[in-house]
Amino acid sequence: MKVITSIAELQHALGSFDKEQIALVPTMGCLHEGHVSLMRKAKRLADIVVVSIYVNPLQFGENEDLDTYPRPFDDDVLLCQDEGVDFIFHPENLYPHGAPQVTLHVDDLSQHLCGSSRQGHFDGMLTVVNILFNIVRPHLAVFGEKDFQQLSIIQRMVADLHMPIEIIGADIVREHDGLAKSSRNRYLNDVERTQAKEIVAALHIMQDAAEQGCDIQGILSAGKAHVTQQKINLDYLEVCDEHSLQPITALSDKVTARIFIAAFIGTTRLIDNKPLFAKKTEETSCV
Repeated sequence: MKVITSIAELQHALGSFDKEQIALVPTMGCLHEGHVSLMRKAKRLADIVVVSIYVNPLQFGENEDLDTYPRPFDDDVLLCQDEGVDFIFHPENLYPHGAPQVTLHVDDLSQHLCGSSRQGHFDGMLTVVNILFNIVRPHLAVFGEKDFQQLSIIQRMVADLHMPIEIIGADIVREHDGLAKSSRNRYLNDVERTQAKEIVAALHIMQDAAEQGCDIQGILSAGKAHVTQQKINLDYLEVCDEHSLQPITALSDKVTARIFIAAFIGTTRLIDNKPLFAKKTEETSCV
Protein backbone atom coordinates (compact mmCIF):
# COMPACT_ATOMS: atom_id res chain seq x y z
CA MET A 1 0.00 0.00 0.00
CA LYS A 2 1.20 3.52 -0.77
CA VAL A 3 0.21 6.81 0.89
CA ILE A 4 0.17 9.64 -1.65
CA THR A 5 -0.36 13.34 -0.94
CA SER A 6 0.29 14.75 -4.42
CA ILE A 7 -2.37 14.85 -7.14
CA ALA A 8 0.25 14.48 -9.86
CA GLU A 9 1.86 11.49 -8.14
CA LEU A 10 -1.48 9.74 -7.69
CA GLN A 11 -2.50 10.28 -11.30
CA HIS A 12 0.90 9.03 -12.47
CA ALA A 13 0.57 5.89 -10.32
CA LEU A 14 -2.98 5.16 -11.48
CA GLY A 15 -2.02 5.88 -15.09
CA SER A 16 0.10 2.74 -15.14
CA PHE A 17 -3.05 0.61 -14.93
CA ASP A 18 -4.64 -0.08 -18.28
CA LYS A 19 -7.36 -2.71 -18.03
CA GLU A 20 -7.75 -2.80 -14.24
CA GLN A 21 -10.96 -1.58 -12.62
CA ILE A 22 -10.31 1.25 -10.14
CA ALA A 23 -12.59 1.85 -7.14
CA LEU A 24 -12.64 4.95 -4.97
CA VAL A 25 -13.82 5.05 -1.35
CA PRO A 26 -14.01 8.74 -0.34
CA THR A 27 -13.72 9.37 3.42
CA MET A 28 -12.86 12.07 5.92
CA GLY A 29 -10.80 9.61 7.93
CA CYS A 30 -11.43 8.48 11.51
CA LEU A 31 -12.14 5.12 9.93
CA HIS A 32 -14.29 2.44 11.56
CA GLU A 33 -16.07 -0.81 10.66
CA GLY A 34 -18.50 1.06 8.44
CA HIS A 35 -15.64 2.27 6.28
CA VAL A 36 -14.13 -1.22 6.34
CA SER A 37 -17.32 -2.56 4.78
CA LEU A 38 -16.97 -0.01 1.96
CA MET A 39 -13.36 -1.04 1.35
CA ARG A 40 -14.25 -4.72 1.28
CA LYS A 41 -17.07 -4.11 -1.16
CA ALA A 42 -14.71 -2.08 -3.35
CA LYS A 43 -12.14 -4.90 -3.30
CA ARG A 44 -14.79 -7.42 -4.39
CA LEU A 45 -15.81 -5.24 -7.32
CA ALA A 46 -12.52 -3.76 -8.53
CA ASP A 47 -8.82 -4.55 -9.01
CA ILE A 48 -7.38 -1.38 -7.48
CA VAL A 49 -8.82 0.38 -4.40
CA VAL A 50 -8.10 4.02 -3.59
CA VAL A 51 -9.22 5.40 -0.21
CA SER A 52 -9.19 9.18 0.02
CA ILE A 53 -8.79 10.76 3.46
CA TYR A 54 -9.58 14.46 3.43
CA VAL A 55 -11.51 16.53 5.97
CA ASN A 56 -13.37 18.79 3.57
CA PRO A 57 -13.88 22.30 5.00
CA LEU A 58 -16.53 23.17 2.41
CA GLN A 59 -19.09 20.80 3.94
CA PHE A 60 -18.81 22.12 7.50
CA GLY A 61 -21.12 24.93 8.46
CA GLU A 62 -20.62 27.70 10.99
CA ASN A 63 -20.29 26.35 14.56
CA GLU A 64 -19.84 22.77 13.28
CA ASP A 65 -16.93 20.53 14.29
CA LEU A 66 -14.33 21.18 11.56
CA ASP A 67 -11.56 22.12 14.00
CA THR A 68 -12.29 19.28 16.41
CA TYR A 69 -13.15 16.58 13.87
CA PRO A 70 -11.02 13.53 14.85
CA ARG A 71 -7.99 12.88 12.64
CA PRO A 72 -6.28 9.65 13.81
CA PHE A 73 -4.34 9.33 10.55
CA ASP A 74 -1.78 6.75 11.71
CA ASP A 75 -4.58 4.45 12.87
CA ASP A 76 -6.39 4.98 9.55
CA VAL A 77 -3.27 3.96 7.62
CA LEU A 78 -2.94 0.72 9.60
CA LEU A 79 -6.60 -0.12 9.05
CA CYS A 80 -6.34 0.47 5.29
CA GLN A 81 -3.19 -1.62 5.15
CA ASP A 82 -4.91 -4.49 6.97
CA GLU A 83 -7.77 -4.33 4.45
CA GLY A 84 -5.47 -4.54 1.43
CA VAL A 85 -6.10 -1.02 0.12
CA ASP A 86 -3.73 -0.15 -2.72
CA PHE A 87 -3.50 3.64 -2.33
CA ILE A 88 -4.40 6.20 0.31
CA PHE A 89 -4.85 9.65 -1.18
CA HIS A 90 -4.25 12.15 1.64
CA PRO A 91 -3.95 15.66 0.17
CA GLU A 92 -3.10 18.50 2.48
CA ASN A 93 -5.40 20.93 0.67
CA LEU A 94 -7.63 20.50 -2.38
CA TYR A 95 -8.29 24.26 -2.52
CA PRO A 96 -4.80 25.82 -2.82
CA HIS A 97 -6.16 29.21 -3.91
CA GLY A 98 -8.56 29.54 -1.01
CA ALA A 99 -12.29 29.00 -1.39
CA PRO A 100 -12.95 27.72 -4.92
CA GLN A 101 -14.62 30.12 -7.34
CA VAL A 102 -16.39 27.28 -9.15
CA THR A 103 -18.53 24.87 -7.11
CA LEU A 104 -21.47 22.55 -7.65
CA HIS A 105 -24.97 23.30 -6.40
CA VAL A 106 -27.80 20.91 -5.56
CA ASP A 107 -31.43 21.94 -5.93
CA ASP A 108 -34.42 19.95 -4.65
CA LEU A 109 -32.58 16.92 -3.26
CA SER A 110 -30.68 19.11 -0.78
CA GLN A 111 -33.54 21.32 0.41
CA HIS A 112 -35.00 18.85 2.90
CA LEU A 113 -33.76 16.59 5.71
CA CYS A 114 -30.09 17.43 6.53
CA GLY A 115 -30.10 20.23 3.98
CA SER A 116 -32.60 22.21 6.03
CA SER A 117 -30.31 22.60 9.04
CA ARG A 118 -26.92 22.34 7.29
CA GLN A 119 -27.07 25.06 4.68
CA GLY A 120 -24.43 24.60 1.99
CA HIS A 121 -23.33 21.20 3.31
CA PHE A 122 -24.31 19.22 0.23
CA ASP A 123 -22.90 21.79 -2.17
CA GLY A 124 -19.56 21.47 -0.38
CA MET A 125 -19.76 17.68 -0.29
CA LEU A 126 -20.63 17.41 -3.97
CA THR A 127 -17.88 19.83 -4.96
CA VAL A 128 -15.18 17.78 -3.24
CA VAL A 129 -16.54 14.46 -4.53
CA ASN A 130 -16.50 15.87 -8.05
CA ILE A 131 -12.88 16.97 -7.54
CA LEU A 132 -11.93 13.51 -6.27
CA PHE A 133 -13.67 11.88 -9.24
CA ASN A 134 -11.72 14.14 -11.62
CA ILE A 135 -8.42 13.32 -9.90
CA VAL A 136 -8.82 9.56 -9.46
CA ARG A 137 -11.08 8.85 -12.47
CA PRO A 138 -12.47 5.68 -10.89
CA HIS A 139 -14.67 3.16 -12.65
CA LEU A 140 -16.78 2.89 -9.49
CA ALA A 141 -17.12 4.57 -6.10
CA VAL A 142 -18.60 3.16 -2.91
CA PHE A 143 -20.65 5.16 -0.37
CA GLY A 144 -22.51 4.07 2.77
CA GLU A 145 -26.29 4.17 3.08
CA LYS A 146 -26.07 5.77 6.53
CA ASP A 147 -25.64 9.04 4.65
CA PHE A 148 -28.55 8.16 2.38
CA GLN A 149 -29.24 11.72 1.26
CA GLN A 150 -25.58 12.13 0.32
CA LEU A 151 -25.68 8.86 -1.65
CA SER A 152 -28.82 9.97 -3.51
CA ILE A 153 -27.31 13.34 -4.41
CA ILE A 154 -24.08 11.76 -5.68
CA GLN A 155 -26.07 9.30 -7.80
CA ARG A 156 -28.01 12.22 -9.26
CA MET A 157 -24.81 14.18 -9.99
CA VAL A 158 -23.33 11.24 -11.89
CA ALA A 159 -26.55 10.83 -13.89
CA ASP A 160 -27.06 14.55 -14.60
CA LEU A 161 -23.43 15.19 -15.59
CA HIS A 162 -23.07 11.93 -17.56
CA MET A 163 -20.08 10.75 -15.53
CA PRO A 164 -18.81 7.28 -16.50
CA ILE A 165 -18.74 6.14 -12.87
CA GLU A 166 -20.86 3.48 -11.19
CA ILE A 167 -22.04 4.56 -7.73
CA ILE A 168 -22.39 1.67 -5.30
CA GLY A 169 -24.35 1.90 -2.06
CA ALA A 170 -23.35 -0.22 0.94
CA ASP A 171 -25.52 -1.30 3.87
CA ILE A 172 -25.30 0.50 7.20
CA VAL A 173 -22.94 -1.16 9.67
CA ARG A 174 -24.24 -1.10 13.24
CA GLU A 175 -23.00 -1.53 16.79
CA HIS A 176 -24.16 -4.54 18.80
CA ASP A 177 -27.16 -2.53 20.09
CA GLY A 178 -28.12 -1.24 16.65
CA LEU A 179 -26.58 2.25 16.71
CA ALA A 180 -25.22 3.14 13.28
CA LYS A 181 -21.42 3.24 13.14
CA SER A 182 -20.22 6.84 12.89
CA SER A 183 -16.97 8.71 13.37
CA ARG A 184 -18.91 11.04 15.67
CA ASN A 185 -19.91 8.22 18.06
CA ARG A 186 -16.57 8.72 19.81
CA TYR A 187 -17.80 12.13 20.99
CA LEU A 188 -20.39 10.42 23.23
CA ASN A 189 -19.78 9.85 26.93
CA ASP A 190 -21.12 6.69 28.60
CA VAL A 191 -24.51 8.20 29.48
CA GLU A 192 -24.93 9.68 26.00
CA ARG A 193 -23.88 6.41 24.38
CA THR A 194 -26.67 4.60 26.23
CA GLN A 195 -29.15 7.28 25.18
CA ALA A 196 -28.02 7.12 21.53
CA LYS A 197 -29.31 3.59 21.03
CA GLU A 198 -32.83 4.96 21.47
CA ILE A 199 -32.50 6.59 18.06
CA VAL A 200 -32.57 3.23 16.31
CA ALA A 201 -35.18 2.02 18.80
CA ALA A 202 -37.48 4.79 17.54
CA LEU A 203 -36.99 3.55 13.97
CA HIS A 204 -37.91 -0.01 15.00
CA ILE A 205 -41.03 1.31 16.74
CA MET A 206 -42.03 3.08 13.54
CA GLN A 207 -41.44 -0.05 11.46
CA ASP A 208 -43.64 -1.98 13.91
CA ALA A 209 -46.35 0.68 13.61
CA ALA A 210 -46.28 0.33 9.82
CA GLU A 211 -46.60 -3.46 10.09
CA GLN A 212 -49.65 -2.94 12.31
CA GLY A 213 -51.26 -0.92 9.52
CA CYS A 214 -50.80 2.59 10.93
CA ASP A 215 -50.94 5.55 8.57
CA ILE A 216 -48.03 7.96 8.17
CA GLN A 217 -49.23 10.26 10.93
CA GLY A 218 -49.53 7.34 13.33
CA ILE A 219 -46.09 6.05 12.39
CA LEU A 220 -44.49 9.46 12.95
CA SER A 221 -46.36 9.98 16.21
CA ALA A 222 -45.08 6.65 17.55
CA GLY A 223 -41.48 7.54 16.72
CA LYS A 224 -41.67 11.08 18.06
CA ALA A 225 -43.30 9.89 21.28
CA HIS A 226 -40.37 7.55 21.95
CA VAL A 227 -37.79 10.23 21.17
CA THR A 228 -39.55 12.69 23.48
CA GLN A 229 -39.78 10.11 26.25
CA GLN A 230 -36.02 9.51 25.99
CA LYS A 231 -35.35 13.28 26.16
CA ILE A 232 -33.58 13.27 22.79
CA ASN A 233 -33.31 16.60 20.97
CA LEU A 234 -34.77 15.91 17.55
CA ASP A 235 -33.58 17.74 14.43
CA TYR A 236 -35.98 15.93 12.12
CA LEU A 237 -37.94 12.69 11.83
CA GLU A 238 -39.54 12.11 8.43
CA VAL A 239 -40.93 9.41 6.19
CA CYS A 240 -39.84 10.19 2.63
CA ASP A 241 -39.77 8.78 -0.86
CA GLU A 242 -36.31 7.22 -1.33
CA HIS A 243 -35.95 8.75 -4.79
CA SER A 244 -37.27 12.30 -4.40
CA LEU A 245 -36.43 12.53 -0.67
CA GLN A 246 -39.72 14.38 -0.22
CA PRO A 247 -42.16 13.57 2.61
CA ILE A 248 -44.96 11.19 1.71
CA THR A 249 -48.51 11.18 3.01
CA ALA A 250 -49.30 7.48 2.59
CA LEU A 251 -47.54 4.17 2.18
CA SER A 252 -48.12 2.19 -0.99
CA ASP A 253 -46.47 -0.46 -3.13
CA LYS A 254 -45.75 2.26 -5.70
CA VAL A 255 -43.55 4.35 -3.39
CA THR A 256 -40.26 3.17 -1.87
CA ALA A 257 -40.45 4.75 1.57
CA ARG A 258 -37.70 5.29 4.13
CA ILE A 259 -37.58 6.74 7.64
CA PHE A 260 -34.96 9.46 8.14
CA ILE A 261 -33.86 10.79 11.51
CA ALA A 262 -31.32 13.30 12.79
CA ALA A 263 -31.00 13.98 16.52
CA PHE A 264 -28.65 15.54 19.02
CA ILE A 265 -27.26 13.42 21.83
CA GLY A 266 -25.66 16.06 24.01
CA THR A 267 -23.94 18.24 21.42
CA THR A 268 -23.35 15.37 18.97
CA ARG A 269 -25.57 15.20 15.91
CA LEU A 270 -26.31 11.65 14.71
CA ILE A 271 -28.27 10.45 11.68
CA ASP A 272 -29.87 7.16 10.72
CA ASN A 273 -32.45 5.71 8.35
CA LYS A 274 -34.40 2.54 7.70
CA PRO A 275 -36.74 1.34 4.94
CA LEU A 276 -40.47 1.34 5.61
CA PHE A 277 -42.96 -1.02 3.97
CA ALA A 278 -46.72 -0.80 3.62
CA LYS A 279 -48.85 -3.46 5.24
CA LYS A 280 -50.98 -5.36 2.76
CA THR A 281 -54.16 -4.47 4.64
CA GLU A 282 -55.76 -1.03 4.83
CA GLU A 283 -53.99 1.58 6.96
CA THR A 284 -55.40 2.73 10.29
CA SER A 285 -54.52 5.89 12.16
CA CYS A 286 -53.15 4.14 15.30
CA VAL A 287 -53.93 7.25 17.34
